[in-house]
Amino acid sequence: MNKIFDIELFLTAVLSGAHASKLRHLRQAKAIQTAIIQRWDLDNPWQWQRKHLVWFKNQHLKHHAGSTRYYFSLTIALIEKRMGKNWQLIGQKRDGA
Repeated sequence: MNKIFDIELFLTAVLSGAHASKLRHLRQAKAIQTAIIQRWDLDNPWQWQRKHLVWFKNQHLKHHAGSTRYYFSLTIALIEKRMGKNWQLIGQKRDGA
């Protein structure tokens, strides 16, 4: 059995702010990782592409409140920052919206 990639260790370098905010980002990053594992069988964020995070934000969260989508967008921005990407998914409109 393979061990799942440690998302907490991955994000430690870019986490800052209040303890509660760090915990929220870690909890949300684990939820993002779980959803991407279930959909694409990719547990390592270094394997993720822009399309995976766009799918999570636009499809997986489409029935959640706007505030929930916003807070997940902040976590996605941290993942992008850690990966050294500049995809800028915050504020991206959903298809058909």
